[in-house]
Amino acid sequence: MTDRITSPFGAKTAAREVAEGHDLSGRSAIVTGAATGIGVETARALAEAGADVMLAVRNTEAGEITAADLRKTAKGTVIVGKIDLSDLNSVAAFARAWGDAPLHLLINNAGVMACPLAYTAQDLEMQVGTNHFGHYLLSMMLARALMNAAEASRASRVVALSSIGHRRSPVHFEDIHYRQRAYDKWEAYGQSKTANSLFAAGFDARFAEHGVNANAVMPGGIMTPLQRHLSREEMIGFGWMDETGKLNDRFKTTEQGASTSVWAAVGDELEGKGGLYLENCAQAAPWDNDRPFEGVMPHALDPEAAERLWAVSEETVGVKA
Repeated sequence: MTDRITSPFGAKTAAREVAEGHDLSGRSAIVTGAATGIGVETARALAEAGADVMLAVRNTEAGEITAADLRKTAKGTVIVGKIDLSDLNSVAAFARAWGDAPLHLLINNAGVMACPLAYTAQDLEMQVGTNHFGHYLLSMMLARALMNAAEASRASRVVALSSIGHRRSPVHFEDIHYRQRAYDKWEAYGQSKTANSLFAAGFDARFAEHGVNANAVMPGGIMTPLQRHLSREEMIGFGWMDETGKLNDRFKTTEQGASTSVWAAVGDELEGKGGLYLENCAQAAPWDNDRPFEGVMPHALDPEAAERLWAVSEETVGVKA
């Protein structure tokens, strides 16, 4: 890859460091899943830089506790809104409540990983239903708000959280929701994370001309409530931790894990750039065997797959660009 976009930051840079020097006063941001994990640190960095941040969370009680903590150092406002991304009715209600008020940053951070087979309120497989289809509907219903922000001479951005797990599976269009084939929790997670990356490519292709760019982010390995469905034995088996519970050195803190999301939201290097897969505060290189824990697989940026997923998403949620 030539002319890969990079930054002064790296894998272990803290989110606050990335945001330092950026004045986000007057800009609005929504961060989904911001009651725990890297969503908290993403919201913190943006709020400390002056952004008015909405914590879009399923558990509003936990969200209010987080908001109270963030307000101690925030220069912008921090408020809480209720959203359950596994229920498209809840997503629609949240988006309607926001309306067309200018939105400068939409961070699609929330997610579920490696859960047992389950289905959303609309009978979609839980991982792709929550991680992709919920965020697709949210983004579509907030597209006018994003464009309104861009029209006011402040370009807006969408950040879609993908994962190294995208390597585990492309999108299986013939049976996305595991109605005919045997369920594999890791394949299902990989499919949903590939979908997140393809969504960013599809969104940017449609909205870049309106001043709204979208990029996918791989945050890295971070121990957060995302691992709630995994046993200690599984995580030891994967080499994520040893028998004493000491994490592998590749793992990041939550603040380090939020840094690429924040860079995707504010980095000057990404002005007018979209449809990319980012990791460690840089554009990812293609994956190869010599770098097994970095890089992006071709199926996660495939333009034909992105178009096919877009069509499926429009039909599934009933909202078109």
